[in-house]
Amino acid sequence: MEQQPNQLDIELTDDVAEGIYSNLAIISHSNSEFVVDFIRMMPGVPKAKVKSRIVLTPSHAKRLMNALQENISKFEENFGEIEGSENPPFPMNFGGPIAQA
Repeated sequence: MEQQPNQLDIELTDDVAEGIYSNLAIISHSNSEFVVDFIRMMPGVPKAKVKSRIVLTPSHAKRLMNALQENISKFEENFGEIEGSENPPFPMNFGGPIAQA
Protein backbone atom coordinates (compact mmCIF):
# COMPACT_ATOMS: atom_id res chain seq x y z
CA MET A 1 0.00 0.00 0.00
CA GLU A 2 1.47 3.33 -1.07
CA GLN A 3 1.62 6.03 1.58
CA GLN A 4 0.17 9.41 0.65
CA PRO A 5 2.23 12.57 1.24
CA ASN A 6 1.77 14.02 4.74
CA GLN A 7 0.24 10.72 5.93
CA LEU A 8 1.52 9.29 9.20
CA ASP A 9 2.12 5.55 9.47
CA ILE A 10 0.93 4.57 12.96
CA GLU A 11 1.70 1.18 14.49
CA LEU A 12 -0.58 -0.26 17.17
CA THR A 13 1.02 -3.16 19.00
CA ASP A 14 -1.13 -5.98 20.39
CA ASP A 15 -0.51 -5.09 24.04
CA VAL A 16 -1.39 -1.41 23.49
CA ALA A 17 -4.43 -2.35 21.37
CA GLU A 18 -5.96 -4.10 24.39
CA GLY A 19 -6.20 -0.74 26.14
CA ILE A 20 -6.17 0.06 29.84
CA TYR A 21 -9.42 0.63 31.72
CA SER A 22 -9.56 3.88 33.67
CA ASN A 23 -12.45 5.45 35.56
CA LEU A 24 -10.62 8.52 36.88
CA ALA A 25 -8.15 10.99 35.42
CA ILE A 26 -6.09 13.44 37.44
CA ILE A 27 -4.67 16.37 35.50
CA SER A 28 -1.85 18.61 36.66
CA HIS A 29 0.36 21.08 34.82
CA SER A 30 3.48 23.19 34.93
CA ASN A 31 4.43 26.09 32.69
CA SER A 32 5.72 23.67 30.05
CA GLU A 33 3.61 20.50 30.21
CA PHE A 34 0.34 18.85 31.18
CA VAL A 35 0.39 15.51 32.97
CA VAL A 36 -2.66 13.24 32.78
CA ASP A 37 -2.70 10.27 35.16
CA PHE A 38 -5.27 7.61 34.27
CA ILE A 39 -6.38 5.74 37.37
CA ARG A 40 -8.49 2.66 38.02
CA MET A 41 -10.57 2.81 41.19
CA MET A 42 -12.21 -0.38 42.41
CA PRO A 43 -15.22 -0.52 44.77
CA GLY A 44 -14.24 -1.22 48.37
CA VAL A 45 -10.52 -0.74 47.69
CA PRO A 46 -9.17 2.37 49.44
CA LYS A 47 -6.04 2.58 47.30
CA ALA A 48 -6.20 3.40 43.59
CA LYS A 49 -3.32 2.83 41.16
CA VAL A 50 -2.18 5.03 38.33
CA LYS A 51 -2.41 2.74 35.30
CA SER A 52 -0.95 5.14 32.73
CA ARG A 53 0.62 8.61 32.68
CA ILE A 54 0.60 10.79 29.58
CA VAL A 55 2.74 13.96 29.38
CA LEU A 56 1.61 16.58 26.83
CA THR A 57 2.82 19.95 25.63
CA PRO A 58 0.29 22.75 26.30
CA SER A 59 -0.53 23.05 22.59
CA HIS A 60 -1.11 19.29 22.27
CA ALA A 61 -3.25 19.30 25.44
CA LYS A 62 -5.47 21.97 23.87
CA ARG A 63 -5.72 20.00 20.60
CA LEU A 64 -6.69 16.92 22.63
CA MET A 65 -9.35 18.93 24.50
CA ASN A 66 -10.80 20.19 21.19
CA ALA A 67 -10.79 16.68 19.72
CA LEU A 68 -12.54 15.28 22.81
CA GLN A 69 -15.17 18.04 22.71
CA GLU A 70 -15.83 17.35 19.02
CA ASN A 71 -16.09 13.60 19.56
CA ILE A 72 -18.33 13.95 22.62
CA SER A 73 -20.66 16.22 20.62
CA LYS A 74 -20.82 13.64 17.80
CA PHE A 75 -21.43 10.84 20.31
CA GLU A 76 -24.26 12.75 21.99
CA GLU A 77 -25.85 13.57 18.62
CA ASN A 78 -26.02 9.83 17.89
CA PHE A 79 -26.72 8.38 21.33
CA GLY A 80 -28.06 11.19 23.53
CA GLU A 81 -26.54 13.20 26.33
CA ILE A 82 -23.92 11.48 28.47
CA GLU A 83 -25.26 11.25 32.03
CA GLY A 84 -23.17 11.52 35.18
CA SER A 85 -20.49 13.69 33.64
CA GLU A 86 -20.08 15.92 36.71
CA ASN A 87 -17.04 15.54 38.96
CA PRO A 88 -17.31 12.60 41.39
CA PRO A 89 -18.35 13.38 44.99
CA PHE A 90 -15.14 12.11 46.56
CA PRO A 91 -11.85 13.91 47.25
CA MET A 92 -9.44 13.65 44.37
CA ASN A 93 -6.28 14.12 46.42
CA PHE A 94 -4.35 10.84 46.46
CA GLY A 95 -1.31 12.26 48.20
CA GLY A 96 -0.26 14.39 45.24
CA PRO A 97 -1.33 17.78 43.91
CA ILE A 98 -5.05 18.52 43.92
CA ALA A 99 -6.41 18.65 40.38
CA GLN A 100 -9.64 18.27 38.43
CA ALA A 101 -10.49 15.73 35.77
